[in-house]
Amino acid sequence: MGQVPIRVTFYYREQLKSAGCDNVYTAPLPEGVGPSHYDATAVSMFALMRYGLGLPMYRQAAMLTYLGVPIAASTQFEVVAEQFETFRPIGQELVRQVADAEVAYLDDTGMTILKQMRIHSERTGTFTTGIIATREAIQIALFFTGENHSGENMKQVLQHRSPDLPALIQMSDALSRNFSELEADEVIQCSCMTHGRRNFVDIVKSFPEECHLVLQAIGKIYAVDKQAKDDGLDPPQRLALHQELSKPVMDELKKWLDEQFEQKRVEPNSPLGSAIKYMKNHWDKLTQFLHVAGAPLDNNVVERALKKVVLHRKNSLFYRTAKGAAVGDLYMSIIQTCQLNKVDPFDYLTEVQRHAPAVAAAPSQWLPWTYKETLVALAGGAAPQLTPE
Repeated sequence: MGQVPIRVTFYYREQLKSAGCDNVYTAPLPEGVGPSHYDATAVSMFALMRYGLGLPMYRQAAMLTYLGVPIAASTQFEVVAEQFETFRPIGQELVRQVADAEVAYLDDTGMTILKQMRIHSERTGTFTTGIIATREAIQIALFFTGENHSGENMKQVLQHRSPDLPALIQMSDALSRNFSELEADEVIQCSCMTHGRRNFVDIVKSFPEECHLVLQAIGKIYAVDKQAKDDGLDPPQRLALHQELSKPVMDELKKWLDEQFEQKRVEPNSPLGSAIKYMKNHWDKLTQFLHVAGAPLDNNVVERALKKVVLHRKNSLFYRTAKGAAVGDLYMSIIQTCQLNKVDPFDYLTEVQRHAPAVAAAPSQWLPWTYKETLVALAGGAAPQLTPE
């Protein structure tokens, strides 16, 4: 069965005019209707189609017109933007949760804002930073659109980090803008093994023997990591397994990389030389998984998350204003966090709107992984359990 994503109900209210005083009396609306013209479910549907599926609002408007429910794109955005303050406490709480995470993955992708006030006059680019953080087996997504690079956005997030926590493990590609100016006891910097591997994949046809040697070594590392995951090993056990099985492989690979230049087997400025230099220059960050419990191998999780932003960019091309970017970042963060934790984003967005005062008072009780317990507690009259701050 197909159905319209937005349903409209018309209420025709009788009006009576007094013959004596000329006052007009209008019949009341049914209980539960109003004062807003748009139910929470309608707002959730607009937001989910726009910021979850990447469907531009002008296309939504065209589709709804075909189905007999004409709602202009500008009206859709106004309806969604009106709930920005309702969801802002959730966004702020997600930032606090990410700040106290164990591992954070981050990267940038380009974005355009047509009308914006530039803070950094020397910069011409605009970016969307994606951050995926893991805290106690929960994954949290954050998106920030503006002039700041990912390292600068991460630095702002870490201002909320509890001082008694150990250093955050930060994974990104090796671009300098992904690393903020923080002390070693605040952040353990890791670089993505996939990016190093990709350099050899791109030139494997030109240098098959050398590239296959490197790719086979990296393949062994990923096989060990898969074994750790399949066996359900905790971070210290995974580290011990990598030190036992992966370290000899990486030591042999490092020796081979060094010999290519020392024995002048490879021209440093050739494509193979550039791939080798990348691995050598970032070796310490690439091999943090051999020294730090919980250090990941690659940045793939945030690369996948940024596909939502790329989908938006391909379909809608730009944000018109900084406000529109802020609205998009908030909804994308919430929807992506729901999806990462296998929570129905439509139901979650709807329940947050329906309990807006309670959400503002205690946002930690209304996160995607806590809101159902809170709803059960409210229905039963019991106080919900607080999540760790």
